[in-house]
Amino acid sequence: MANWVEVEIPPDRSGMRLDKALALMLKDCLSRTAARAVIEAGGVEVDGHPQIQADATTRQGQHLRVRLPEPEKATAIAQPMDLAIVYEDDDVIVLDKPAGLVVHPACGNPDGTLVNGLVAHCAGRLSGMGGDLRPGIVHRLDKDTSGLMVVACHDIAHRALSAQFSGHRLARVYHALVWGWPYPSSGRIETRLARSPTDRRKVAVTNAAQDAEHGKLAITHYRTLATFGPLASLIECRLETGRTHQIRVHMSHIGHPIVGDATYGPPPRALLRTQAKNHLLPLLRAFPRQALHATELDFIHPTDNAPRHFTSPLPKDMQELVVLMEAGTKI
Repeated sequence: MANWVEVEIPPDRSGMRLDKALALMLKDCLSRTAARAVIEAGGVEVDGHPQIQADATTRQGQHLRVRLPEPEKATAIAQPMDLAIVYEDDDVIVLDKPAGLVVHPACGNPDGTLVNGLVAHCAGRLSGMGGDLRPGIVHRLDKDTSGLMVVACHDIAHRALSAQFSGHRLARVYHALVWGWPYPSSGRIETRLARSPTDRRKVAVTNAAQDAEHGKLAITHYRTLATFGPLASLIECRLETGRTHQIRVHMSHIGHPIVGDATYGPPPRALLRTQAKNHLLPLLRAFPRQALHATELDFIHPTDNAPRHFTSPLPKDMQELVVLMEAGTKI
């Protein structure tokens, strides 16, 4: 079955060659050479009409329908690596993922992922429900998000944990550094989220209320733990639902994007303007990844039905930034 995706030409891709624009917009799946081949094979429609000229000029707002090539059958290879395992038994593994580690192989990341390390560690003892490239993976964290994950060692555990995720019975708590000072200091964010029509790598809030075809319900509860002058705050987020990029999108949606988040930032212009001479501003702007950490994980064990609770302190990079921010606000 053909794998079709739909994208819209954004302003910064207008005027480009079609093959170049596609390679940039779908860079996780298509090289420029592959994009040209797809176009010339009749796999691209522009505003509903076939387009086989790779050098056709794009225009802002054009709607593209693209048939992606069938992925090659692949299996995650074993690659030994140091895993920060917090808990392990015959049914589940709980680990603390560092920032910078991709969870599973995909376009652009064929190996060197957490799954490759798990395959080496478990030697065949992983659930197969996630497929050949995602064995044992019940849920994911973004590459640059750190913190706790649970992995299923067999299919029975996978089904049980998946049911807890879908039934919102598995608790996940995150800590994040965000720009500004959220007001009110605690609250509930409820939106519908869908893939961005202009960039398939991003998720966006949709205005289509209660229409399941225009996004999935997403609910985040947040509260402020500490503030560092007007520039930034440390917050706690509890997920009622677990959508892709949910916390990152929700905090940006209410005007307080996560520090270091290059995708859903930047910091509010008004804050940068009023705090341009604040000596702490360079520290925040230099932070190299989204300051988001999965700090608590609760689930019911799939075999003994007993509750399990795990915690992870802030990683070193976030701890150091918090210490510097605390010291800087006392000057």
